[in-house]
Amino acid sequence: MSENYAFIGLGHLGGNQAASLVRNGFAVTVFDRDPAAVDRLVALGAVAAKSPAEAAARAGNAITCLPSPMVSEAVLSGPEGLLEGLPEGGTWIEMSTNGRDEILRLAALASAKGVETLECPVTGGVHLAAVGKITALVGGDPALYARHRPAIEAMCAKSFLMGPIGSAAVIKVITNMLAFIHLVAAGEALMLAKKGGLDLAQSYHAIVASSGNSFVHETESQLVLNGSYDIGFTMDLALKDLGFALGMGETFGVPLDLASRVKAIFQQGKDAYGGDAWSTQIVKLLEDAVGTDLRAPGFPAKLEI
Repeated sequence: MSENYAFIGLGHLGGNQAASLVRNGFAVTVFDRDPAAVDRLVALGAVAAKSPAEAAARAGNAITCLPSPMVSEAVLSGPEGLLEGLPEGGTWIEMSTNGRDEILRLAALASAKGVETLECPVTGGVHLAAVGKITALVGGDPALYARHRPAIEAMCAKSFLMGPIGSAAVIKVITNMLAFIHLVAAGEALMLAKKGGLDLAQSYHAIVASSGNSFVHETESQLVLNGSYDIGFTMDLALKDLGFALGMGETFGVPLDLASRVKAIFQQGKDAYGGDAWSTQIVKLLEDAVGTDLRAPGFPAKLEI
């Protein structure tokens, strides 16, 4: 018999992940501050709750996908929070991106109430989450992972158990750090191609087939070339994750020169376009500085599978 789940946080990532659970036959109770997001899941077969506590009490296990550790803590242990509803022996699966210290502290709050924690941040992008093909990075007890693996695999094509709680936070922050570095690099590469007189579409495909290729170039460069920049991920979120990376660098004694420079560039991007601007618009910063747009025909406004 499959587990039942409450799902809290139905944004760009969470809404798609909750939908994958429903599509795969799991009983899902949802809560979000956005009524429209809740309505979309109810239309698919989920049940709505009036609070995280109510959702957790109905389901016995809870999944969260939220924008910051502060929000995660409020949803977990604040008034009408998950810990008011989860039974002893229930599980909290945290799919948000946290720093290692944050997830260790939050897991301790849950443990004090008899609730086990599995950290399960995801990577790969909203377009992969939409079709259940995103990757999960898991930290926690192996037996707990095995218990909830059917649900994780309903949402994610691949999952990697990285070690105890805190381990997934480290690798997730590393992957995001790499993605933002690659994004800035891809923008610089395309601008060199443009100013060098090359056809941008042909340049895109040549890079894909080269030793300089990256997952980010294959995906996000298309949105730059289209001009939509619509990646479903904001400047503020990028700055949060880069802050986590730099914090880990200090803790572990690793100088992160590239990450430091990229964080400064993203701060410029936020100053120019706002924290809610798509992270891919960091390339627009270079376009504006050079006075040259990077556009080519035949590229999608949103990523497609």
